[in-house]
Amino acid sequence: MSQKAQRRFTPEEIEAQAVIDTQNDHYLLLHTGWRGNNRTHGCSIHIDIKNGKIWIQHDGTEVGIATLLLEKGVPKDDIVLAFHSPDMREFTEFATH
Repeated sequence: MSQKAQRRFTPEEIEAQAVIDTQNDHYLLLHTGWRGNNRTHGCSIHIDIKNGKIWIQHDGTEVGIATLLLEKGVPKDDIVLAFHSPDMREFTEFATH
């Protein structure tokens, strides 16, 4: 996540902020700033660790956080696509809870 936070945006008024709460296992990547006269503020990535599994709460990346985790060797059984409803998770190849 810290690599994504170091990414530069155009215009330079946009800042990426990695919010890392290791005590409670919450991890976010935020973007905040200005595009001309328009305010920009949002969450690109939100991940939690619950019961030893990686819960992807929000994934606004092009590649996909789950794909990157799989490439790093994380088993599918350790990843929950929490942005899907509990009923829909059973149709994915990932953990349901």
